Amino acid sequence: MKNTLMEALGIELVSVTDYEVIATMPVDHRTHQPFGLLHGGASVALAETVASFGAFHLVDQEAEACVGLEINANHIRGKKSGIVTAYGKPVHRGKTTMVWEVKIVDEENELICLSRCTIAILKRNK
Repeated sequence: MKNTLMEALGIELVSVTDYEVIATMPVDHRTHQPFGLLHGGASVALAETVASFGAFHLVDQEAEACVGLEINANHIRGKKSGIVTAYGKPVHRGKTTMVWEVKIVDEENELICLSRCTIAILKRNK
């Protein structure tokens, strides 16, 4: 994922299956807001990354592309350092949209952020 937001934030995919996507992200200077806490925008970027990869895994990759359409996030708990892990699962798998729920937790499995992301499935121009 060279030269992408994933690289800039240190996001790493752990696994991608039909039922779940797992990714990690460090909580450090790259992902902090000015008060030294995990930036909500970084959590949202992690959540959308997980949902987008999960959706793309489930479509015809030759004929379709996946893009974020809508995302919301509840930031439950602050985090100053370490690693967060995102677990994304599809809750709706349609022909033109998918909805993913993404839970971001810390090393103790404490909930940091809960997000829902709608992904649009687009036909690729040939």
